[in-house]
Amino acid sequence: MINYSEDKTMYHIGVAPGQVGRYVILPGDPKRCEKIAKYFDDPVFVADHREYVTYTGTLDGVLVSVTSTGIGGPSASIAVEELHMCGADTFIRVGTAGGMDLDVQSGDVVIASGAVRMEGTSKEYAPIEWPAVSDFEVEMALYQAAGNLGLRHHVGVVECKDAFYGQHKPEDLPVSYELLNKWQAWLKLGCKASEMESAALFTVASYLHVRAGAVLFIMSNQERAKKGLSNEIEHDTDKAIRTAIEAIRILIKRDQQKA
Repeated sequence: MINYSEDKTMYHIGVAPGQVGRYVILPGDPKRCEKIAKYFDDPVFVADHREYVTYTGTLDGVLVSVTSTGIGGPSASIAVEELHMCGADTFIRVGTAGGMDLDVQSGDVVIASGAVRMEGTSKEYAPIEWPAVSDFEVEMALYQAAGNLGLRHHVGVVECKDAFYGQHKPEDLPVSYELLNKWQAWLKLGCKASEMESAALFTVASYLHVRAGAVLFIMSNQERAKKGLSNEIEHDTDKAIRTAIEAIRILIKRDQQKA
């Protein structure tokens, strides 16, 4: 495969092999990377290229990194592919989501066990019959981490889409009949939340035979609002970040024991 970069760095993320750890946290927002890197020991800025910002540091003496992916599956898939080429093999998405299940409240965290592939990127990696599921070890580490931190958390399937406004004003769009009907189907099936990257992340990870998981901070829940239930809008993603950091510490310990 051709690397179109003018040097030894990856063309899109601007990172070279050896500059990242095997464990990488993946926020969407580039501005969130510095905040996450402050949880590392001795964090070092590595690259800022397009929507991809990368820092590398250590946790418990082991090299770890954070790289932003931008919004949506296409850019997330590029990040995972190129980070894998640089040596990463364990990925945890940290992002925001909107709640769907009525029990999922603002300020909660959702650990994605799988994702509805209602987006386009994963379809270029696997037939639609292939399920987008998280790695069991990563999922369990996130579950244990949320419990250790005493956070209100949920585990389940999330919905992934490409159009943010397809969720928030579906009745205005030409394909409203499809968007509204499928939304009701996801609700009846017990979908926990809606977001935009996990389906691509899980599918690409399956193809690459690497580990991936996702922990999502719930900003609000439009279904709770429709029912007249409490629905404060939350913005602080620190709960999800701390869950991912704790999960990586758990994975590091388990991986060292296995080795």
